[in-house]
Amino acid sequence: MIKEQNKLFKRVQLFTDLVLVAAAFFIGYFLRNEILHFFPASLLRIYLSDESLRSIGYYVVYVGLLPVMLVVWGSLLTYFGMYKFSGVTRIPDALFIIAKSAIIGFIILGSYIFILRMQEDISRLFIGFTFLFASVLICIEKIVLVYIFKILSKRDSNFRSALIFFRRVLIVGTSKRAKTFIDLIDNNPAWGIKILGVLDIDAHKEGEYIRGHEVIGSLESIPAIIHNNIVDEIVFVVPRSWLTKIEDVMLYCESAGIKVYLAVDLFNFRFSRAKQTDLNGFPLIAFDSTPGKLGHLFIKRLFDFAASAIALVVLLPLFLLIVILIKATSKGPVLYKQLRCGLYGRKFMFYKFRTMIEGAESKVKELLKYNEMTGPVFKMTNDPRVTNVGKWLRKYSLDELPQLWNVLKGDMSLVGPRPPLLSEVENYDTWQRRRLSMRPGITCLWQASGRNTISDFKEWMRLDLEYIDHWSLGLDLRILFKTIPVVLLGTGAK
Repeated sequence: MIKEQNKLFKRVQLFTDLVLVAAAFFIGYFLRNEILHFFPASLLRIYLSDESLRSIGYYVVYVGLLPVMLVVWGSLLTYFGMYKFSGVTRIPDALFIIAKSAIIGFIILGSYIFILRMQEDISRLFIGFTFLFASVLICIEKIVLVYIFKILSKRDSNFRSALIFFRRVLIVGTSKRAKTFIDLIDNNPAWGIKILGVLDIDAHKEGEYIRGHEVIGSLESIPAIIHNNIVDEIVFVVPRSWLTKIEDVMLYCESAGIKVYLAVDLFNFRFSRAKQTDLNGFPLIAFDSTPGKLGHLFIKRLFDFAASAIALVVLLPLFLLIVILIKATSKGPVLYKQLRCGLYGRKFMFYKFRTMIEGAESKVKELLKYNEMTGPVFKMTNDPRVTNVGKWLRKYSLDELPQLWNVLKGDMSLVGPRPPLLSEVENYDTWQRRRLSMRPGITCLWQASGRNTISDFKEWMRLDLEYIDHWSLGLDLRILFKTIPVVLLGTGAK
C-alpha cells in the first residue's frame, strides 16, 4: 500500500524534476543566444563567432551536455534526500536541497567541461542560466505540490481518487497494534490515506471511538459497508487468535475485488523484519534478523573473491619475507592453524602467521589471571608467549594476512565479525549467537573503532550486532577505509 505508492510517487517526482531541468536547459540556451545577438560579444567576453554558432559540431556539443546535466541533477537531488521520505518534502527542506544541488551541480558540471576542454565551446552564461532556471522551476514545482496536497486533503474523495495516491481504507482491529497503525496513518497525511472507519470482532463496540475514528461495525458488517461506501482497501491489524475467524471475510473481499492487507507483526520481535516470500507458489512470511539483500550479499562475495585473489598475488613478496623472519627467529611452523566458527556455526580451518612460541596454547591456564577481557575471550598486554617478530606482526596486523586465503575460499569475508573459537561459542549467551549470522571477517566495526583497546566483551558483541543490523556495502567500504590508518599506525594492537 504505502511502499508501492511511495515508490511510484518518488519516480513521478524525479521524472518531473528532470523534465524541468531539460526545460531550463533549452530556456538557458535560448536566452544565451538572444543576449549574444543583442550585445557585443566583446562586452560579454564570449569568444564565439557567428560561424561557430551555426556549425553542426557546435550544436552537437550542447545536445551532448543535456544527458550529463540530467544525471547530475537527478543524482544530487536523490543524494541530498529530496525523495527520501513518503509524500512531499517540506518546503524549507526542499528549497535547501535544491540550493545545495544547484551549487554542487554547477561545480561538477564546470569541472566536467574543463576536464574535457569544452570551455571554448560551452558558454558559461548558458550554464549559469540553466542552473538558475532549473532551481527556480523545481522550487516552484515543490511549492505547488505541497499546496495541491493540502487542497486535495480537503476535497471530495471522488476527486481525490482520480489521483492513484489517495485511498479510503477500513481498519479491522481495535488492539494496541491497531491503534499504533491508526496513529501512523493520521500522523502522515501526505500518504493520502483516509480511514473510513474501524471494525471489531465484537458487535457491541459499534459506536465507540478508537483514536478519533468510529467503530462502524463488526466483521459481519463488511459486505454491507463495501456495498454502501467507497472502500479501496481493508487492513487487518488483528491478534493471532483472530486469524481463523477472519478467513471467510478475507475470501469475501477477494471475491469482491477489494485489496486486503494483513499486518504480519504477529510476534513481538525486537530485530526481525517481516517480509512476504514464496516457495514455488507456496506463500511464506519471513521474519529476518539478518541482512536480507541477496543481491548486495552476492556483490560483497564477488568483491571479497576478487580483492583477496589480487592481494594474495601482490603481497607474495611480503609473505616470503615474513616466512623467512619467522623461521629464522623461532622454532615451529610458519602458519598457526586453528578450528574456528564461521557462518551459522560452520567450522573451518583458520590461518595466521605464527606469532607465539611453540606450545603457547598449553600455557593459557597459567595466564588466565592476567586476562583483560570480560567474557569467554582471552586478551593480554605484553603476553610472554609472543615472539619478538610476533609483536611486530601483531602491531601492524601482518599476522592476519593468511586469512586472505580463508576469504578466497569463502570461509571468511574482508569485513565481518571476527571468527570465534569453538570454546567461546559454547559459552555464548543466546543473544550473542546472532553474531554468527554474518560471515566472519578479517576486520570489523570494533577493530576499526579501536582494535584491542576494547576490553568489554559485551561491548565487542554490541558493535558486531550493530554492524549486522546496519549492514550495507557502503558500511563495508567505510570500515575498510577506517581500518587502513588504524593498521598503519599500529593503534591498539596487543
